[in-house]
Amino acid sequence: MENLLYIAAIVAAIAFLILCVSLAMTLFSVKKTLETVSETMDGLTTQLEGITKETADLLHKTNSLAEDIQHKAEKLNSVVDAVKGVGDSVTGLTSSVRRVSDTITTEAERNGDKIAQVVQWSNVVIDIVGKVKERQPKKAAGWKVYKPATSKKK
Repeated sequence: MENLLYIAAIVAAIAFLILCVSLAMTLFSVKKTLETVSETMDGLTTQLEGITKETADLLHKTNSLAEDIQHKAEKLNSVVDAVKGVGDSVTGLTSSVRRVSDTITTEAERNGDKIAQVVQWSNVVIDIVGKVKERQPKKAAGWKVYKPATSKKK
């Protein structure tokens, strides 16, 4: 029976040895996995630092662009105000021209008979001036020929 006790102890020792060896192999495998995970995390940290830097640069550029757009929008507002002022001036000028035109039309309609008489008298005056010009002697047009003066010295 004592032998059986030794055999049981040897079997227990062998089982414990197998357990320790398999536990060691598992721990070495876990160690390798954790080292790989650690290296991956280091790479991710480096990449995240780069992404963070690029994001900060992009944010600064976006802010400067927003400020530039704000300044240009303010300048554009003054241009729009100026154009609106020109439009208002043109509208005022158009209404003034319309009023003057309406006034002239009204006066022309009111004084239509007088205008007709003026036109008739102007036609009469034009005819008279034409007849006066016809009666005047015509002047020679063109070149005038000059003869050399002859001297009578001999």
